[in-house]
Amino acid sequence: MDDEGRDADVLPWDDDEPDTRPIGGPIDLPPPRDPDDVQEPRPERWRTVVRSFGELFVTCGVVLLLFVFYELYVTDLLNRHEQTQLTQQLQQQWSKEPSLPAASTAHGAVAAGQAFAILHIPRLGADYQRVVVEGTDQEQLAQGPGHYVGTAFPGEQGNLALAGHRVGKGSPFLELDALRPGDPIVVETAQSWFVYRVLGDRATGDFGTDPSGIPGQEIVPPSDLAEISSTPDAPASAAPTGAYLTLTTCHPRFSARQRLIIHARLDGEGTRKADQPNGPAALREH
Repeated sequence: MDDEGRDADVLPWDDDEPDTRPIGGPIDLPPPRDPDDVQEPRPERWRTVVRSFGELFVTCGVVLLLFVFYELYVTDLLNRHEQTQLTQQLQQQWSKEPSLPAASTAHGAVAAGQAFAILHIPRLGADYQRVVVEGTDQEQLAQGPGHYVGTAFPGEQGNLALAGHRVGKGSPFLELDALRPGDPIVVETAQSWFVYRVLGDRATGDFGTDPSGIPGQEIVPPSDLAEISSTPDAPASAAPTGAYLTLTTCHPRFSARQRLIIHARLDGEGTRKADQPNGPAALREH
């Protein structure tokens, strides 16, 4: 082999200078870093999780606030429109009925959701009036105060029992707790006015002094139905002992934990609307 071929066989590390590095000698390492300069890795995963939960809670809060706003304000506006329509329809219907010679409790068959009376409570405002519909399901109570099916009708012996929302859906019974003994509650029908008065002592404001033993106001659990018996607080099978009116709503406000009950009794006989077109004097008691 010639010199040229020999040179080609020489490996890159083959040179004339021997490798003087000691076997197993120390290895050069980078200088240690200052502990103060060491930065812990950022917990990006946990930060993302926390941020996601935060956004979820904010979204849920916004949705909850919108729901509350809808229930408290939007449903009141919708109910106001509904009540206006019901009032117009009812007045048109009544205008077509012939006048009767005396106050009447006649009502005929009343279908669920049908309007048949107007409730006036002067204590809650000179302009307070709500159209009453048949039935107490949510669909009916969204329209206004509802009549408990099977209870008495205006002016009849027995117990005219009405339910209404405390908050939302028009809030017809929002201030029901403002009623006092002796306050009038006037029910208007096609032909007549019927005045009921809250039970109790008007002079002292005591709801529990009526000789019947029926309180003018009470708070009961939702399961207690004796308040709408023919005679309030009596067994359901008991015969009526008079003409009563019972109003029921949730208690306290914004809760359905209990029921606020108002009991009233018919004050005298009903009067013809033809004789008192502007209503009885009780309408102007404030």
